[in-house]
Formats: sequence, structure tokens, C-alpha cells
Amino acid sequence: MLFIHRPGIITVMVQCQIKLCLTRAQEAELDRWLWHFTGVYNWAIRKIGCDAAGGIYYRKRDFQNLLAGHGRKLGIPFHTLQGVLVQVRTASDRCGKRLDKNPRLKGHRNRLNSIPLPDPIKRPDGCRIKVPSIGSIRFHKQDIPDGRIKCGRIIKRASGWYLALSVDAQPNIVRTFKMKAHREVGIDSGYMAIVTLSDGERVDAPKECSAMEKRLTQAQRSGNRKLVEQLHEGIVSRKKDRNHKLSRYLVGTCAVMTFVHDNNQALQQKPGKSVANANIHQLQKMLAYKSSSFGRWFELMDGCWSTRTCSAYGSLAGPKGRHGLSVRRWVSEAYGASHERDIDTARNALISAVGSVVEEARDAA
Repeated sequence: MLFIHRPGIITVMVQCQIKLCLTRAQEAELDRWLWHFTGVYNWAIRKIGCDAAGGIYYRKRDFQNLLAGHGRKLGIPFHTLQGVLVQVRTASDRCGKRLDKNPRLKGHRNRLNSIPLPDPIKRPDGCRIKVPSIGSIRFHKQDIPDGRIKCGRIIKRASGWYLALSVDAQPNIVRTFKMKAHREVGIDSGYMAIVTLSDGERVDAPKECSAMEKRLTQAQRSGNRKLVEQLHEGIVSRKKDRNHKLSRYLVGTCAVMTFVHDNNQALQQKPGKSVANANIHQLQKMLAYKSSSFGRWFELMDGCWSTRTCSAYGSLAGPKGRHGLSVRRWVSEAYGASHERDIDTARNALISAVGSVVEEARDAA
């Protein structure tokens, strides 16, 4: 069991992204900041690596104060410099715990495109928001969740500049799809179908990015870097939009969801494009935080032996080995039960969660 969400226990930190309408002077100033932050980022990576080789290590507070006084020399707020140093230190710590790869140096091909704003930000007045050391910035009007804005991050993308706000807000329970909200399902991800439910419902693999990928190939061959970045952003936005709609449907129609958790990074080594297009990890994160708003139950279950286990009798009778992956339907030799591979895996996920989730959810209802 890897992750459990129970309604009413987990509070959420809502991230809201607004598109900024910068003046030329503000845009030039932010570009200057990014140029300096790239040097600070690369210096911090080299500093950690060289000092670690000599047996020198820093506490978090000491490391973020290494460049004290440099903000005034560069004409940049010192808190933003501290935010960059904390970002590098956090990435390095994750690498030391083997949770992520070693942070890479930033350059022309791997650009630094975000500016941290660790200080609290006042709520916007109309269509303007006051950013520390930048001033009042106009943005495209949109709704921002009620709550305290704890921090932010300015992000530069191919389509423009954005401000990501982290809002400390309480989730509002949404009551929809009352006719089907009693469903208790297991969910398995795949290649032919992006998700398969234990009751037999399927959602086919996405096809919305095929046309843009062909255009992306043409842009890469022509060397048009700006167009390539815009197309990449469009592909990412379409995947995110599809996962938002799918997760919204699942949490609206299912009271209990148990998702089979697989090693997606290992799966990408073989059919990598199919796994990357599905973006299962993003879907799991969306289901996790939306379950809180909808008052649903969500759980990630370990997928070990789930494809070989007979959901009817619990025996390891399914096909094994790499050659067995092509077998989509199989029959248990001991008991004669017929199974479809994906549906059987989803049922095993639901069965494994019966004791910890389903029965407790029924008692709470």
C-alpha cells in the first residue's frame, strides 16, 4: 500500500496559475533576473558537488545565506536568491535519498524558466496583483480560490509569462453525479486503454496529440526553436486537459477508487511513447487531490503479482515472463475461471483494498 486518502483528513494546497500582461520594461527586468539566476543555480550545483567531495556539508539555513549581500549588488531581492539556493539544495537532497536524479546545469538547451517568490503575496485587486520588487502587474482576469497566498513563482513559457500562486485553502465538497456515486472500482492503466475499471468500463488510449506530433517533427527539422517550444507546450496542455476531464469523471461517478501503482519509469524503457502519452502519474496526482474536494476515497495499491493473480480464487495462475505480456485473455488451469488481463488486474486492486478502504467507507456512510 503506497498512498491512502481518507475524506476529511488531508488538507490541500491549491495552486492557481494566472497569465500576466507585462510591459516591455517588466519583461526585460524579469529576463535580466533569469540570466543572473541561471548563474546562481549553476554555482550552487558546483558548490554542493565540490564541497561534498571534500567532506563539507551545509545545513539548509547556512546554505541559503551563502550569498548574503549579493542581492543588493545584482539589483535583485535577496529572498528570491535564497529561493533559488533552496531549490538547488532540495534537488540535491532528493538525489541523495535516491528519489530523483542529480540536478543538471542550466544552459541554452536546458534553460531556467522560473523565478521563486517565497514571500507571501497580497490578494489581487481587480485585474492587478502586486509582486514584491516588480510592482503592480496586470493579468488576465480569472477566479482565484479564497485563502491566504503563501508564496508564488513566475514562470516563462513559449506562450507568455505566468504567475503560479500557492493558496492555502480548504476544499469545498462538490456534490455531482449522485446516481453513480456509489460505485467501488479498481483501476488499471495500460497501453491500448489508458484506464480499465474493474466493472469492465474502458477509456481508450489518447489520440489527440498525433497531429501536433507530426507538426512538431517538421518544426524540429526546420530549426524553428520558438515554434518547437509552442508545440511542446500545446501537447502538454492537451494531455493535462484530458487528465483533468478523466479524473473529474472518475471522482464524480465513483465513491471508492483503488489505482494499481506501477513503475512508470521502468515501463517507459520499452513502449516509452505509449506510457508518456498516457501520463498516468499526473492522472494519479489529480485523482488524489480531487478526491478530497469530492469527498471520495482514493488509494494506490502495489501492482506486484496483480496481473498473474486470479481474482476469483486468488491463485497465481496467470501467464508469466516477458512473453506472457502478449496474452490478454487467460484461463486458470486449476479452477477453469476465464479472465481478461486488464479487468482481472483492476479487480485484484479492489479486492486487496476491501479490508482497509471499502468496509470503512461503508461504515462512514
